[in-house]
Amino acid sequence: MAQTYLGQTLVIANPSSHSGKGAAAADFVERFLHSFSRATQGFSVYRTKTMDDARRTAREASEYQTVIALGGDGIIHEVVNGLMAIPAHKRPVLGIIPMGTGNDYARTLAIARNAPEAALGQLMQGPVKNIDLGCVNGEYFAETLSFGLDALVAADTTKRREAGTTQQGTSLFVSSGFKFFSKRPPTWNCIAHIDEKTVELKTVIFVMQIGPTYGAGFKICPEALPHDGYFDLCYNTSVPNLPHLLSLFGLARVGAHTKSRIIQTERAQHVQLHFDEDVPVQADGEPLSGRDFDITILPSGLRVIPAASCSW
Repeated sequence: MAQTYLGQTLVIANPSSHSGKGAAAADFVERFLHSFSRATQGFSVYRTKTMDDARRTAREASEYQTVIALGGDGIIHEVVNGLMAIPAHKRPVLGIIPMGTGNDYARTLAIARNAPEAALGQLMQGPVKNIDLGCVNGEYFAETLSFGLDALVAADTTKRREAGTTQQGTSLFVSSGFKFFSKRPPTWNCIAHIDEKTVELKTVIFVMQIGPTYGAGFKICPEALPHDGYFDLCYNTSVPNLPHLLSLFGLARVGAHTKSRIIQTERAQHVQLHFDEDVPVQADGEPLSGRDFDITILPSGLRVIPAASCSW
């Protein structure tokens, strides 16, 4: 059922997202909601100032009907974790206005990327749907959780953005990817309990997806559906040589890497990973740490507003 208004609405905006364009986007949204009173039953716009500001603000948003995260995948991750601290019967619906580098959750929801006017229009017309959510050691993630080489790439893109790189989107992830995928790959010894089976791995990469893409559109798990109650997994079963590794990196852009004999893809609801040392790990692009991880899917765990054109 399509929405006619967003109800009491809180916009949590990261003004520094997308090289500072998030500030202009927040200003635009505020002006629009002031001028189009039928869009909401009242609204507030909060501009974040520090790390975890969005998480804290979302945690206190139980009086709102809709919370809109304006920024990149990082602020969406924070807002989701804040919302999940609210009891389900009081929890607001999540909308997003994506203004980031990766914007992979926006791809899953078919929301216009780095185009706040278009994204806001989609939120005004979109239905409310239930979507799956992941949880790792008590931390929620909306799109992706990965271990190993992929997490090193994610950390490098964050470091480069903070240093002021002019690269954005896919080109940023590709250049960081080549930095790591063009060398002999490191491995991490892992025992993986995947639902009812157990496997021992020399992990180069282990990815769990709710939506199909990561890294600004890389189709890591191209068959992933965000409402089927399962993670889609992608991991290596043996260690590739350097040419094969580079080939897999290129093929992952269009999801063709899944045809490789050393890549395993499957679906699961509960995964436990035990590494023999600390491993690089990221959730929605945000770094985590440790060597033991308990990961569970929460089917239909979050209410969101996708675009009306969304195919799922």
